[in-house]
Amino acid sequence: MPVVDAALSGTALLLVDIQNDYFPGWARELARAEAALERAALVLSRFRRAGAVVVHVRHESVRPGSTFFLPGSPGAAIHPDLAPQPGEAVITKAFPNSFRETELLSVLRGAGARHLVVCGMMTHMCVDATVRAAFDLGFRLTVAGDACATRDLAFGGRTVAAADVQAAFLAALAAVYAEVVPAEAVAG
Repeated sequence: MPVVDAALSGTALLLVDIQNDYFPGWARELARAEAALERAALVLSRFRRAGAVVVHVRHESVRPGSTFFLPGSPGAAIHPDLAPQPGEAVITKAFPNSFRETELLSVLRGAGARHLVVCGMMTHMCVDATVRAAFDLGFRLTVAGDACATRDLAFGGRTVAAADVQAAFLAALAAVYAEVVPAEAVAG
């Protein structure tokens, strides 16, 4: 079975948190954010050419003390290279799981989506939480791994490099939850 049906029938693209604050010069820069953006743009271009379903998810942080994705701030805006076009849904969330307390599930079901292709940021947080929730809701999932980005994490007195965080989380998703492929596999 091909990674993504040529006509994209029943398939929706879910772009998770590809927002300004994750890019160089902004509040919470991720490793390889620009490379992931470029790969996500390839996938988005294919979906747009096919007239397929595209859903943008953006995070607004309402927790006290938040330092990024502040409501109404330029940093919380979707990166201009992936700016939503008319007809593309935009879901605003306040939790890592894009389905929690949002209308995402009803939007996807209303569009007839059974298969989700996911690109986004941060792999270890919102991409992971969203993919696992979508799996539990019965969706088939494909993650364009190189169209996702993360950052260094600290645990147990050591720093875990972003590349290792990325590999570990994509490996975990690939074990059960999703087919993890390069963007080229869904953009071609």
